[in-house]
Amino acid sequence: MRAREAGIILGTLPPGTTNSIADVAGVRVGHTTLIRGNGALVRGVGPVRTGVTAILPHDDDLFRLKVPAAASVFNGFGKTIGLVQLAELGQLETPILLTNTLNVGRVADALVAFMVERNPAIGVTTGTVNPVVCECNDGFLNDIGGRHVGEQEVRAALTVAPGTPVLEGNVGAGTGMTTYCFAGGIGTASRCLSPAQGGYTLGALVQSNFGRCGDLIIGGVPVGRELEEQRQKRVAQHVGQEPGREQGSIIVVLATDAPLDARQLGRLARRVPLGLARTGTSGGHGSGDLAIAFSTADRIPHDAGPLVRSVQVLNEQNPAIDGLFAAVVETTEEAVINALCTAHSMDGRDNHWAQALSLVETLAILKRYGRIQ
Repeated sequence: MRAREAGIILGTLPPGTTNSIADVAGVRVGHTTLIRGNGALVRGVGPVRTGVTAILPHDDDLFRLKVPAAASVFNGFGKTIGLVQLAELGQLETPILLTNTLNVGRVADALVAFMVERNPAIGVTTGTVNPVVCECNDGFLNDIGGRHVGEQEVRAALTVAPGTPVLEGNVGAGTGMTTYCFAGGIGTASRCLSPAQGGYTLGALVQSNFGRCGDLIIGGVPVGRELEEQRQKRVAQHVGQEPGREQGSIIVVLATDAPLDARQLGRLARRVPLGLARTGTSGGHGSGDLAIAFSTADRIPHDAGPLVRSVQVLNEQNPAIDGLFAAVVETTEEAVINALCTAHSMDGRDNHWAQALSLVETLAILKRYGRIQ
């Protein structure tokens, strides 16, 4: 059950129709989920609790018609591919793929093959392609060294049909993830600005794998601390988290139909930590945390054209920019909580166990604090 379905209302801006990143027209999300085996770890065999998630900004040829984009790294304990060129050019020319840490190379290779197949000129009569792949570490539950995500799994995620609902929880790249010491994974949310502020939509999708149980805050309520006290810290022990230390990572992808250039998108991405902080994290040393933001309002042609190109961008003197900042904070917060609310308990290698957040206990705590009816 998603947070809003359970009665947990976060923020004040209205969500889009599906309250997901797919509310931004043209954006699609595909998952390939791998779950097989149990018991003792056998490297290269399993147990397997992993996958890949693809975020596609539009239905056109993304290499030929790029979109403006930016990234913000607020804790660089990560192993991504493609952010250097993204930062330099401010353009996204491939889908964004999410997977586990040791699968980044295989996933990037599969993404390059996918792009070359659709654009045979790549590396022949035109330049090469910049694959963007991000990761979190699912090694607690998954045979991460087996690198089980390959070309077949990547292609399956990339061929998602338009209009497909965005699945959440421990699916795709979120399959083996934990959040605040509970089962975690993929979460998403969206917000809509008022007509006076352009009526723009902004959506967020997270690959959530971070946080200590006692730090979890939902709607301003110290839910994690209450749960630890109630259950004598058994939850934190179940997922093997080192007491007193935050570990893991989070990747946040922002999409909007607001006409923003790369500099403005960078400003959005840098607001993501404000939303994460609302959930209780302090961004621990071992947590790799970054955000990528893109706009679907512009198509940047790959081929050489006129000497100059006219582009419309949002006037930052208009209050709409503040509305977008608020939307980033609210969608980031709600996407993390949705990942927690929708994930189910997951076993893993060597009988490791990630327990799902109990909505019954969580709602009882929120009611006691007067946060929900």
